Amino acid sequence: MKPGGTKGGDILFIWGLGIFLLGFGAYLFLDSVRVVAGHGGVISGFMRGRGMGGTLSNTLIFTPFFLGIGVLFYDSKKKWAWWLTGLGIVFIILEIISRTRFHVNLKVSHMLLLLLMMAGGTGLILRSYLQSKSSDKLEQNEKNKKEAP
Repeated sequence: MKPGGTKGGDILFIWGLGIFLLGFGAYLFLDSVRVVAGHGGVISGFMRGRGMGGTLSNTLIFTPFFLGIGVLFYDSKKKWAWWLTGLGIVFIILEIISRTRFHVNLKVSHMLLLLLMMAGGTGLILRSYLQSKSSDKLEQNEKNKKEAP
């Protein structure tokens, strides 16, 4: 008998082991990443370079959003207010994303172990997938041979 007690248990065993290795390696990698907010996003960094302070640049980022929301509360049928609100949301999201900084704090040996686990897990998943495809083709060929006169 193969793993799982059936003739196809090896595929499920390899698939499960592959997912475990890939998932655990990815978890350990992401667990070692520290996310911090940096200074100077795309918009505020550009404005600070032009001599504007941090408070003024942040005010200018939020101004389109607040103006758009104010006009929408007054009259929600104004299309330009919807566009201004959408533009303000885009500015805010762009600024948040551009200020995000990722710092990885890993030893080289840990990084190599994590990459080995993730690559090995991916390889096992692909191997079990290819085995299941080839076994499906073999079963189909045997079925076709039995049906043929």
